[in-house]
Amino acid sequence: MGTTDQTLPFFTQFFQFQASYDDLPAFTFFVVANAIASGYLVLSLPFSIGGIVRPHAAGIKLMLLIFDTLVVALTTAAAAVATAIVYLAHNGNANTNWLAICQQFNDFCQRISGAVVASFIAAIILIFLVVLSAVALRRH
Repeated sequence: MGTTDQTLPFFTQFFQFQASYDDLPAFTFFVVANAIASGYLVLSLPFSIGGIVRPHAAGIKLMLLIFDTLVVALTTAAAAVATAIVYLAHNGNANTNWLAICQQFNDFCQRISGAVVASFIAAIILIFLVVLSAVALRRH
């Protein structure tokens, strides 16, 4: 999503239409939220390994469970916001005179749609991991 943009020439090379992810704050939030989630997952790896090495350290596991839940919420919110904009890009809204742009910006729409689908898949995987963490913490 962060590299998604498309330019369409209109009459001349000097007058062009451009679609970019940073034209819409919802897509900027989507990129930032997924970057935060990715960064958190990388930074939480040492704590996860510490929880595996020391199985009786419930504090680390509880902290990871709480932060994992927050990351799930952030990822889901970002995907939901981006989904609303992708829907408008594909279908428009006749009541507000918002035109669908995907007929003109086909590559742009395919890339943003793929990014949203990937984000929802990531959210589902994160939900599964949170449930596994909660079950493991409960068994302890």
